[in-house]
Amino acid sequence: MDIKCVERGTVTQLTLTGKLDLMNAVEVKETVKTLLGRDRTMIHIDMKGVDFINSSGLGAMVSMLKEIRIRQGRLTLSNLAPYIVEIFDITQLSNVFEIYDTVEEAMVSYGGIAVGP
Repeated sequence: MDIKCVERGTVTQLTLTGKLDLMNAVEVKETVKTLLGRDRTMIHIDMKGVDFINSSGLGAMVSMLKEIRIRQGRLTLSNLAPYIVEIFDITQLSNVFEIYDTVEEAMVSYGGIAVGP
């Protein structure tokens, strides 16, 4: 799993590439835990490069959302592959997570934070 972090004002954007399975979910959770330790509670995850997710990955996403909400933060997701959207719909997690089609749309939801190079 490749995780890139970019700070965009008050929002930290994580861009994930690879499989979100048991092994990689731990890495993503640790990254978010580190961000929360630095009071970075507004987190956006760009999942454009995620080509696989399983129950461990979904569990990690729910766990991260819970920790972020405890700290009065916010977690948004974007660029989910169609089959990942279907998994979120089947599990009804699409009713729990804020999911956007693009990073740009998600950033607008945070108050119009610019997405640039």
